[in-house]
Amino acid sequence: MRKLRDYDSELKALAGKAKALKERRVRQLGELVVACGADALDADLLAGVLLDAVASKDVAAREGWHRAGAAFFRGKQREPAPRSERQRTSALPLEGGTASR
Repeated sequence: MRKLRDYDSELKALAGKAKALKERRVRQLGELVVACGADALDADLLAGVLLDAVASKDVAAREGWHRAGAAFFRGKQREPAPRSERQRTSALPLEGGTASR
C-alpha cells in the first residue's frame, strides 16, 4: 500500500520557502540601494525616481540606464556612475517637461 502524502506539511514547507525568497529579495534590493549610494537620497525622491523609471516609455533612456547598471555590476568597486555618464533624461519631469541638471 502507498504511503499517504502529508499535503499540509508540504504546503507549509513551500510557504516557508516562498517567505524566505521574498525576504532575501527585499534584503538584496536594500543592499543594492546602499551599494549605489542611493541611500543618501530622501525616500520620497528615491520612490519618485523609481516610479518614473517604471513608467518611462523612452527607449533611449531605458537603454542608457541598462548600460549604466551593467557597468556598475561589472565594476570592481561598485561606485555610482560619474555625472557625465548618467542619463539626463532620468531626472523627474518638472511641469510636464524633462528636468535638466
